[in-house]
Amino acid sequence: LAFCRGRIVRVPKGPLIRVVGTEVAIPCSVSDYDGPSEQNFDWEFSRETDFVRIVSTWDSTFTSEEYQKRVGRGDIKLRRSSNDAVELVIRNIQPADQGRYKCSTPSTDATVQGNYDAEVQVKVISDGLSVSGSKARSSTSLRLSEGDSFKLRCSAVTTSPEHTHLHVTWQIKSGSSWQDILSLTHEGKFQPGPGYEERYRSGDIRLDTGANDTYRLSVSQASSADGGAYRCLVSEWVRGVDGSWQKIQEKSVEIAAVSVQRTDVVISTSNVSVTERDSLDLTCNITTDRSGIFQAEVMWYFSASPDDTLSDAQLLLSMDHDSVVSDSTLISLSHVDRNSYRLLVRDVDVEDSGYYFCEAAIWVPLHNGSWHKVVERTSAPVSVVVTALEPDYDVFLNASKTPKFSDDPTELNCRITNVQDTEANIRFTVSWYYRQHLPGDDAVTEELLASMDADWTLLLGDRGRERIQNGEIILSKKSADTFSLRIQWTSESDRGDYFCVISAWSRHRNNSWVKSKDVTSASVNIFWATQDYTLTVEAVKLKPFFVAGHTFEMTCKVSSKNIKTPRYSVLITAEKPFTDRSNPNGTTRIISLNQDSVVRLEDWTDQTRVDGVVLEKVQENEFRYRMYQTQISDAGLYRCVVTAWSPGGGGMWREAVNGLSNPIQIDFQTSGPVFNVSVHSDSPTIYQGEVADLLCIVTTEGMPLEPDDMSFDVSWFAVRSFALDREPVLLASLDRRGIVTQSRRNGSSDLSLERISPLEFRLRVHGCEDHDFGNHYCVVTPWVRSATGVWQREPDIKAKPIFLSVKMDVLNAFKYPLLIGIGLATVIGLLSCLIGYCSSRWCCKKEVQETRRERRRLMSMEMD
Repeated sequence: LAFCRGRIVRVPKGPLIRVVGTEVAIPCSVSDYDGPSEQNFDWEFSRETDFVRIVSTWDSTFTSEEYQKRVGRGDIKLRRSSNDAVELVIRNIQPADQGRYKCSTPSTDATVQGNYDAEVQVKVISDGLSVSGSKARSSTSLRLSEGDSFKLRCSAVTTSPEHTHLHVTWQIKSGSSWQDILSLTHEGKFQPGPGYEERYRSGDIRLDTGANDTYRLSVSQASSADGGAYRCLVSEWVRGVDGSWQKIQEKSVEIAAVSVQRTDVVISTSNVSVTERDSLDLTCNITTDRSGIFQAEVMWYFSASPDDTLSDAQLLLSMDHDSVVSDSTLISLSHVDRNSYRLLVRDVDVEDSGYYFCEAAIWVPLHNGSWHKVVERTSAPVSVVVTALEPDYDVFLNASKTPKFSDDPTELNCRITNVQDTEANIRFTVSWYYRQHLPGDDAVTEELLASMDADWTLLLGDRGRERIQNGEIILSKKSADTFSLRIQWTSESDRGDYFCVISAWSRHRNNSWVKSKDVTSASVNIFWATQDYTLTVEAVKLKPFFVAGHTFEMTCKVSSKNIKTPRYSVLITAEKPFTDRSNPNGTTRIISLNQDSVVRLEDWTDQTRVDGVVLEKVQENEFRYRMYQTQISDAGLYRCVVTAWSPGGGGMWREAVNGLSNPIQIDFQTSGPVFNVSVHSDSPTIYQGEVADLLCIVTTEGMPLEPDDMSFDVSWFAVRSFALDREPVLLASLDRRGIVTQSRRNGSSDLSLERISPLEFRLRVHGCEDHDFGNHYCVVTPWVRSATGVWQREPDIKAKPIFLSVKMDVLNAFKYPLLIGIGLATVIGLLSCLIGYCSSRWCCKKEVQETRRERRRLMSMEMD
């Protein structure tokens, strides 16, 4: 297959039928060409055989003498529509212009291919189209009322020798341009203009054909938008050879000027202000120039917002076109005159404030006796403000109880006075507010404590919510005109200004309550002068001299100032010269007595002397402490820590201030022995799995004692670090009765603690592991029996720590794995040899039969 491609010049298929006197535009285009994108065109004309040059796009001398005047006047010209297309435009075409027109393009191609010109036949016919208005009148005027109907007629006829079709369009002049209303096309189809589709479908706009080639436009339900100039536009069309439609000419005639009088609905008054309980009078006026028979339908609406639609508004009353009014008790609707309708609302209320508007529809009778709605309008909303009848009254606030100290009660009374112009449907409620005094120019904020709603519902503010719910603040109504606020226990945070607001509520027709007025009282200041609490505690030792084993006794006397009805709680503490392991800070809490005289042992851990300490209340401000069978370990400074309490809210006690007494010293002068403790080990460095021996050795100096008169509590501790920067861990302990106690361990090693001599104690760590390393020391508590047979506890003695190092035995660690590995390798090797021998002996044995060879020698080549 071979494809040829070349230049193509196109003109419309002829003949082109045109009407004399009209403008003709003959298009010509070129495609599939080479060279520049903008192509040039030459036009020529022939009536019979020879072509006469008309005009060219590139050669100004191309035009023949016959057409130079028409080209010069612009009656004939070329209009370029694109780089590859032009139109030959002939204005006011005449019968002499009938003939063949040829469009040619100069070649810009590298090779000559395709066609370079094309011809089209143009036929000029006479003008046979006439368009006129009805009864030969060029134009008329119509004055209508909104909702009326009207009809317009025009006549269009053609006597063209060709088979042509008419296209009739009715138009209205909107501003300076004409807008299509409805068309009957040359193909016999009805086509509504933009914006008229819905009215065409509803039948309000129709186009009918009649006798004598008339075309009638019928418009129903005329609106103000239908006012303007109307014309009938007729165009003549002919079908071409290729089946396409071509418009050959167009004529129009203005038919009528229509004016439509708008029907308006207005309310006679503008914004209205009425007083509660008065009547509201509004009139709806309908403005129309309609003189015939008609009836109006009126509906009154109410809305809270001026922007609400009819669907959102509330229908108050309506009157249909038969003058039937819907029923209502307090609202009436009456027909004042032909175009006025009055709305009367009696006994208005505050809730009647809002926006009122009316909707009116005009109904006209038809020939069959029925009524037809022709127009409907809604008025602009009118604002109505109903002013409430405010009662006249004053508010007085006073304090019947004021506090002088913290936790005293406070009571405020808010009273309504000078009440005037009040009715039975008025109700009073109260709101309580608190205002705090701020220093300088800081803004003062008001905080709501509580308020009452019209139905006596109590609304709590954030400040007083919890205290009101707990009963610490009580709100009450003492009488019809007096409200009370009582703070059961006033605190310093309650100091400030208090004021009340009395609200008047009015009851409306629907039994709802609406606030009509608020009156604020003057503020009452709640304040009392406060002084710092003062508390003094003095400790006195009753027996100046005593020895170990006797009873220690001291008293604590308390005095306070600026505290209302105080009560005291007492705590006895001891500061010992030697650090107690259970109290690293050196202060021991021994016994306490609270403000309700309940005694409690605090950190007293001596089980042998559980009843050895007593704290009692001698007087309201005096307390006595006794310690029986004192021991040398009880030496130290003893104090009374006293807390003063004052009554708080709800029967609770509130802490006021703390006080500390002077110290009372317990010191024993003894001539007994002095004990020293040391730790020793023959092998401080051991290997894993071995036994570590640690000795705790006690030595004595001074007065010698019998072994039966001495006893020791021994405790072993370990610090798992090199620098003693961690907490010590208790390993085991041995008390003076020989009872051993071990702490819980995580590893596999084990401990044993034993007494090997009266002054030596041995700790053994069996099967040491790497986590058993660290600094180890012992703490010894000596017990000495006095001459009276009483055991006295001496202060604890701590030994200097010794570092225990645990190493790993490399030979023992790898001995068993090596032996096991060698044994397994030997067994596997022997087993492999045995398997190989058995396989070659029995499994892989194969008999081979050898062929007998002939013992012959090779013959030499010479012998051959």
